Amino acid sequence: MSTTSDTETSASPSTTSILSQRVGSFLAFAPLAVWVTWHLYSNLSAFQGPQAWEAAVTAPRAPLVEVLTSTIVLLPLVIHTLWGFRRLRMVKFNNGSYSNFDNMKFLLQRLSAVGVALFIVAHVSMARIRPLVLHGHHETFADISYEMNHNPPTLIVYLLGILGVAYHLANGVATGGLTWGYAATDKARDRVKNLSYLYFVLLLAMGWGSVFALANAGDNPRRMEQRVSAPSIPAGVQH
Repeated sequence: MSTTSDTETSASPSTTSILSQRVGSFLAFAPLAVWVTWHLYSNLSAFQGPQAWEAAVTAPRAPLVEVLTSTIVLLPLVIHTLWGFRRLRMVKFNNGSYSNFDNMKFLLQRLSAVGVALFIVAHVSMARIRPLVLHGHHETFADISYEMNHNPPTLIVYLLGILGVAYHLANGVATGGLTWGYAATDKARDRVKNLSYLYFVLLLAMGWGSVFALANAGDNPRRMEQRVSAPSIPAGVQH
C-alpha cells in the first residue's frame, strides 16, 4: 500500500507537468500563432497605400467583435506568458558546459520570450491604447509611417521585435513536436525542423516587408503634412 501511494504521488506531478506543457504549447499555436501570421500578412497591405492598410489593420469593428477578438487573442496570450515565465524561473541553463546548436536555440527561445513580451506591451500601448485614449481611434497610417521613417528607436524596436516573434513562434513549432508527439522520430524531427525554418523566414519576410513599406511611406512629404495637420477623427469613422 505504501508503494502504491508513493508511485501515485510521484506520478501526479509528472502528469500535471505534461498537461501544463501541452496546454501552454497549444495556446501558443492556436490561436496566437495563427493570429500573428494573419496580422503580419494584413500589414503587407501597407504596400497598397494608407487606405488599404487602415482598412485591413485598424478599421473600426462592431463592439462585440472587438471584445471577442480581444478575448480570443489576449486571454491565451496572458496565460501563455504566465506559463512561459513560470518555466523560465525553473530552467537551469548549461550553455557553458554544452555549447551545441540545440542548447543555443533553447537559450534564445527563453531570451526571445522576454523580448517579445516587452515588445507586445510597447506595441499594444503605443499603437492601440494610447491613440484610443487621446484621439478616439487606432494609430493612423500617417502616424506609424512617420515614426518608422523619422524615429530610429521605433524602427529598431519593430525590427528586433518582429525578429523575436518570428524566432519564438517558429522554434516553438519545432519544440512543440516533442510535447505533442508529432516529432517522435529522428526523421519526423528533421521534417518539423525544416518546416520551422520556413515558417521563420515567412514571418520575418512579412514583418520586415511591412516595416519597409511603412518606413518608405513615411518619407512622403504629403504624409508628414497629414500627420501634423490632420484633426482627430471620432471613433467609429474610417480613415
